[in-house]
Amino acid sequence: MTRRALDDDLRDVAQRDPEREALVVGDRRLTYAQLDREVDRFAAALQQLGVARGERVAIVLPNGAEAAVAIYGVLRAGAAFTPLNPTIKADKLAYVLANCDAVAVVCDARLAALVRAARESAPTVAHAIVAGARDGALPDAGPATVAFEQLLEQGGAPAHGALEIDLAAIIYTSGSTGAPKGVTLTHRNMTFAAGSLVEYLELTPADRILCVLPLSFDYGLYQLLMSVHAGATLVLERGFTFPGKVVELLERERITGLPGVPTVWQVLTGLNGLAERELPHLRYLTNTAAALSATAIGAIRATFPRARLYSMYGLTECKRVSYLPPEQLDARPTSVGIAIPGTEVWVAGDDGEPVAAGEVGELLVRGAHVMQGYWNAPEATAARLRPGRWPWERVLATGDLFRADEEGYLYFVGRTDDIIKSRGEKVAPREVEEVLHAAEGVALAAVVGAQDPLLGSAVVAYVEPAPGASVDPARLRRHCAAHLEDYMVPQRIVVRDALPTTPNGKIDRLALSESATADASAASA
Repeated sequence: MTRRALDDDLRDVAQRDPEREALVVGDRRLTYAQLDREVDRFAAALQQLGVARGERVAIVLPNGAEAAVAIYGVLRAGAAFTPLNPTIKADKLAYVLANCDAVAVVCDARLAALVRAARESAPTVAHAIVAGARDGALPDAGPATVAFEQLLEQGGAPAHGALEIDLAAIIYTSGSTGAPKGVTLTHRNMTFAAGSLVEYLELTPADRILCVLPLSFDYGLYQLLMSVHAGATLVLERGFTFPGKVVELLERERITGLPGVPTVWQVLTGLNGLAERELPHLRYLTNTAAALSATAIGAIRATFPRARLYSMYGLTECKRVSYLPPEQLDARPTSVGIAIPGTEVWVAGDDGEPVAAGEVGELLVRGAHVMQGYWNAPEATAARLRPGRWPWERVLATGDLFRADEEGYLYFVGRTDDIIKSRGEKVAPREVEEVLHAAEGVALAAVVGAQDPLLGSAVVAYVEPAPGASVDPARLRRHCAAHLEDYMVPQRIVVRDALPTTPNGKIDRLALSESATADASAASA
């Protein structure tokens, strides 16, 4: 059939191989036929609620079958989904809902009160769909609250959904102003990206991928999209709280692929006896979010000697940019590789033209995976999307500094803005600073990133107390934890009598960043 939309992948596999396992979540197992039926029911129910083609539906769910059904159900209804981390706070949720004019929210029962509070500032949200209500007691998530499970019982078939050029998702990522920016992606953008990933990872229907990364994180989200695109099986875990359970799943579920970030690999390679387990099915590992050190690469390969390790680089605005073929690890351990299949990348000077090998410039990306722009942010869009080869084309300026070697392999150098990338998530310093400034006794706050081998960058806050005030770093961390997502909470808070300033009176962030990195290095020595 003609490729039309992301959910066509699911429909195709359900028709071609209906009894193949699609999802494994705890004790629950769904075949492709079962998943497709639930998606149909959810999509039909959304349309019956009045969700129209192109409208936005926010999804605030932990990893689980409900999240997968919601994502594909929204797509099949012709709408677009916005995945959000379940640790999001009410004020940020309210901002996102209002910014994208969401018409519905799908949430976990434990988040009903959060959604209710956020909806007070998001008048376009007409419905709240709550999953996981216990004992038939549906929590109040505001007007028109309905149970997720009830919608699946209604049955019915959805009307015609989306075209490949329609909006599929708005994925929010922090920007340099502190306000989250919505990355707009069409079905074509996301289908192309999933297909390119499937190609270089050589995924087949026989693959079984274990995902401990949240589906709200695009690295986790694409494990679902890739699995369905390839007709493979996805084993979903809610997180990485119990490493022993992950090892058990690797064996019991005959896992062939394991995506991770440096913190995951550090824990796994530190487990006693794991290197002695055979794990004969595990054929590949992937890493992104932060670069792996040569030591970490060695430890991973020693722990999983049968598996091929892929180092990768990407950003939400196009999902994936590059990957390092595993056979190049020994020769180029610090490289993030070459462009993914079907795309072009180059290191450019100020004029946008390629620079010579070894020279540093901004990385530009060309391909069908490049976003359409930021939602309702034309200036930010213009700064990232630049004129391409053809009059209708735009290329992505990543904002990241790179160099390339003589053979075209890429090496990350640094970032052109002050965004901190920690645990694979983008943290806007201003957003954290605003929370700190709201705390009692804080006169000034500056948030910087410190180089960290596991997190990529650790979020470090420097605070200047108000005159006569006493500031407790532990209390400030608790304050941040109450108002920010987990990954945004500073790893360290340092109190200084006065923050350094530049000659023009601004806070000297460079000095603080250097201090934070030096302090981290001294602590680990």
